[in-house]
Amino acid sequence: MIGLRALLALGVLSAASAAPVAAFADGENACGNITTGTLAIPGVEIAGAAEKDAADGLPRHCLVSGAVDKRVGADGRSYAIRFEMRLPDAWNGRFLHQVNGGNDGAVVPALGDRPEGLIEGGVTPLAQGFAVLSSDSGHSGADPDNKPLGLAAGAAFGLDPQARRDYGYSADIRLSPIAKAIIAARYGRKPDRSYMAGCSNGGRHTMVAAVRMPENYDGYLVGDPGFDLPRAAIQHAWDAQAFVKADSDIRKSITIEDARLVSQKIVEACDALDGAQDGLVSNLAACQKAFSFDSLTCRDGASGQCLPAAKVEALKASFAGPHDSKGAALYADWPVDGGVGLGNWRMWKVESPVAPWSHYPIIATMGAASLEYIFTTPPTRVEGTNDALMRALLSFDFDRDAPKIFATAAPFTESAMDFMTPPGVDDPRLPAFRDGARKMILYHGQADPVFSLNDMIRWYERLDRNAQGKARDFARLFAIPGYTHCGGGLALEKFDALGALVDWVEKGRAPERIVATVNPANKEIPASWSATRTRPLCPWPQFAKYNGGDVESAASFVCAAP
Repeated sequence: MIGLRALLALGVLSAASAAPVAAFADGENACGNITTGTLAIPGVEIAGAAEKDAADGLPRHCLVSGAVDKRVGADGRSYAIRFEMRLPDAWNGRFLHQVNGGNDGAVVPALGDRPEGLIEGGVTPLAQGFAVLSSDSGHSGADPDNKPLGLAAGAAFGLDPQARRDYGYSADIRLSPIAKAIIAARYGRKPDRSYMAGCSNGGRHTMVAAVRMPENYDGYLVGDPGFDLPRAAIQHAWDAQAFVKADSDIRKSITIEDARLVSQKIVEACDALDGAQDGLVSNLAACQKAFSFDSLTCRDGASGQCLPAAKVEALKASFAGPHDSKGAALYADWPVDGGVGLGNWRMWKVESPVAPWSHYPIIATMGAASLEYIFTTPPTRVEGTNDALMRALLSFDFDRDAPKIFATAAPFTESAMDFMTPPGVDDPRLPAFRDGARKMILYHGQADPVFSLNDMIRWYERLDRNAQGKARDFARLFAIPGYTHCGGGLALEKFDALGALVDWVEKGRAPERIVATVNPANKEIPASWSATRTRPLCPWPQFAKYNGGDVESAASFVCAAP
């Protein structure tokens, strides 16, 4: 009896018309039959393939793990692109490439469940029927050989040129066809539609892929992206040097009470600019004119609802963004929003809850190590202690060291800007998207402390200019009031951006708004907010404007021009 795979090969069935098979316990498509030998792709080793029973909200699925291109790097360390795929028995015909955050270096479970914007009603994409891929992007952050490097161990792969390249883009290029081959081996056909999605560094992966390999995916979901990451890393040094001027111990520079006051004062100045007194800064453009950091300064010996001048100056410097001695901008400036100081804002910039880091902020641990090992060429070796990493930020010279993100030096033939950012980052065009075949949804927190929304807005507006004002036909940016980095803040942080992207790609329904709801786990949501509050997220440059009615309902707001 001729099989499904043969019918597909003969053209009797198309991939789109072939119905998904409900279960694969036996036959040529059995999970256990996915092996190194049967897949037969040079450089690919399958470590295991086994059925996993339904449990903990996950469906019955086939879990495949493996490694690609095992090698020894220029630094003498062992490398490979390690991955896993989860393929549900009840497949919906879709493939989701889950790209992960931070410095990668670990195979995060391929559930498709990060960030919140990928979850529909708490149901992970895997449980929705997507076949999902996840990888470590070509290096292990837990390599025991790097353990002596302490807090810098996760960035030490920056000593190997190919590991840098894999992290930047080439692991994604290598894995995409492998994942589709595994899908074909499991289901007898290739996916009907393919998507890539991630937040932070995962958002960067997605934007890079949209330029380097646009033909591989139909839809791209981009959250709080580090698309300009080497330049954003310079901000880490800028912040450290700004905040220690307010207090020599950065952890005390902006206290929890200080941060709450900043948020409170921004909300007081900007809340009503969208027509509703609801604790949200929706009219972001108007807020930039309505609020001044100078209004926070204690005057004539006053105290209480104000800040010392040194703290205000530190905040002003941070939000202005880094520049060299001639005044040339080295990254972007930052918008003010009611979520500033809340969520994970202090954890990134001032103080973390992590005891092994001595409560130093993320910029002084992961951020500093990445700047020195990955984004500097040649890489700068630095001791992986809290104090040494903090010293590296404080000694960073914005004239001498900032240009190193553009530098090359054998054997590092690509600069950090070359391997980390989308080609043409300062003049984006996305030509493969303009025919309507591909779509991109970007979302970004207005209070993101890691990657500036202003940088994202400028990228999008340049894209729109290059598209003669028609970028919204294939790419839409949603700014999220109060949202910090990939979640948290004074924000409604649960929304189904993936569902909106699928509808746009597959049904032609462009997202005019995406409804966001309260995350009950967010402890910074005021008690005055209804637990069922909803708001529309609007495509930039529109914002949610109150139009009368129940202030807790998205139906009472319209997406309006600023």
